Amino acid sequence: MSSQASESIAAIALDEIGYRAIYVIILTNPAEWNIMAHTNDTFELSGFGALTGTPKEVGDQLDRLTAEQVIALTFEHGSEPAVRALADTVVSIAPLVRTILMSRQREAINLIIEALVPQVPPPQYMLVEARMTAEARKAVLESGDWLTAPQIAKMAGFSTSNLSAQPNKWKKEGQIFAVRHRGVDYFPGYALDSAAGYRPIKTLAKVLSVLHEKKDDWGLAYWFASVNSFLGGKRPQDVLPAQPERVLAAAEDELVGALHG
Repeated sequence: MSSQASESIAAIALDEIGYRAIYVIILTNPAEWNIMAHTNDTFELSGFGALTGTPKEVGDQLDRLTAEQVIALTFEHGSEPAVRALADTVVSIAPLVRTILMSRQREAINLIIEALVPQVPPPQYMLVEARMTAEARKAVLESGDWLTAPQIAKMAGFSTSNLSAQPNKWKKEGQIFAVRHRGVDYFPGYALDSAAGYRPIKTLAKVLSVLHEKKDDWGLAYWFASVNSFLGGKRPQDVLPAQPERVLAAAEDELVGALHG
C-alpha cells in the first residue's frame, strides 16, 4: 500500500474508542481480483469490493492490495452486522453509479452533436404540401357547421353527466365521423337529422362504410365539401339531409372510380 494511503489510515485509526470503518475498494486492474477474493469472500468480480472492520483490520488487508482508488466510510460504535450490511449495499450500488455516469456522458455528447449539426430545412415540395393541406382544412372548417361532442349532446338532450359519451359512441360505431383540430373532435352538423332529435342521418353509416376504405376522417370531410359531378355539381354535404340515398350512390361511384383509377 502506498505511503499516502498509510498516512490516511493512521489519521483515522480510532480503534481505541470503538470506531469501525468500511473501505470500498475500486479495482481497475483485473489482475487484482484474485487478491481481493482471498481477502474478502463477499467480493464479486465487478471491479468493486468492500472491506470491513476496525481501521487497523482494514489497513492490514489494504497492505495486500494495489487498488488505484479507495473510498473510506467511517461511523462510530457500529455493530459488525450493521457495518457489513452497509458495505454490501455500497458495493451493489457502486456499479449503478458508473452506469448512470456513462449514460449522462452519452446524453451530453448527443446534445453537443445535435447543437453542432445545422438545421436541415424541409424540401420545397413538403412545404407546398403542408400549405395546401392547411388551406384545404381551413376551407372545410369554413364550409359548414362543425360541432363538438358536448354541443351535440346538449342539442340532443342527453345527460349532462358525460356530454361526450354518446357522440363518441356514434363515431366508434361508424354512424358519424369527426375531424381532429387542435386536440378537439369536430362533428359535421350536416350529418345530424334535426327531425330525429339530432341523431346521425341513418344512411350516413352506409356512406361512411363505403368511403372509409379509401379515406380517413379529413378525406371524408374533403369529399363531402367538394362539388360532385355525380350529384350534378352539388356538394354531398348539401344533398345528404334531403337525399341521403343519392349521396350513397355517389360514394359507391367514387369507390368504383378509385378502384378502376
